[in-house]
Amino acid sequence: MIISVASGKGGTGKTTVATNLAYSLKEKVQLLDCDVEAPNSHLFLNPEIEKKHLVNASVPKVDQAKCSLCKKCMDICRYGAIAVLGKTVMTFENLCHSCGGCFQVCPENAIVEKNRTLGTVESGHVNGISFIHGRLNIGQVMVPPIIREVRTFEKKNMVNIIDAPPGTSCPVIASVNHADVVLLVTEPTPFGLHDLKLAVKTVQALNVPHGLVINRVGIGDSAVEAFAKEHHLPVLMKIPFDKQIALVYSKGLLIAKELPEYKEKFIQLYKKTKELATKGN
Repeated sequence: MIISVASGKGGTGKTTVATNLAYSLKEKVQLLDCDVEAPNSHLFLNPEIEKKHLVNASVPKVDQAKCSLCKKCMDICRYGAIAVLGKTVMTFENLCHSCGGCFQVCPENAIVEKNRTLGTVESGHVNGISFIHGRLNIGQVMVPPIIREVRTFEKKNMVNIIDAPPGTSCPVIASVNHADVVLLVTEPTPFGLHDLKLAVKTVQALNVPHGLVINRVGIGDSAVEAFAKEHHLPVLMKIPFDKQIALVYSKGLLIAKELPEYKEKFIQLYKKTKELATKGN
């Protein structure tokens, strides 16, 4: 089963839910941190990293001597990654989406592929949990290829917990698409509600079963729960706004380990999530 833990905004507690859920299950579970611009699941799980490999993308390199300046490469590119200016062809690697269109349309075979390193993927283990995360290199902007590489580690005979990036843009789509169920982590504040509405529309468009985890219950108001009731969104877990939880989190520790009563609560969250996924399918 694939469980994506997502949110409409940052700071709602996605990583808290993902890491504590993985810790509470332990056996036949792996955590895949797809928040590759700012991965932090490792800070709470402290895995032993065993393997590491680069993630590359192909970008165009133009042989100016062969180029006839026909502009076909520029016309096919929807991202402005290649441009013909006078008698010069310029490429902009950071804009390239590696679609390969320019290679295909060049009548002179003047364009060849070269690799651009986007980041790395690291994998390892901790206490029976398989751990994989990606890291985007500084200065790079192409996130989805690294997320897709992280997701190649998914295994059908395991519970795959994905810590998705925040928001509703392309990296989030790459992290929740084809999941069996999505846990949307939110907080009972006006900002939390606003971004939750966007996140709900996103997962509905992808037709993925989803439920809510409301974090920091006790601050803000009841608008999030009212929204959930109105739109028939199951609230699978509530985590209170509690000083003990805040202290544990601030030390980079796991709630389910330091406050044992929460281990059972996360196990119950898994059972409800599994039931939701079964109904959705």
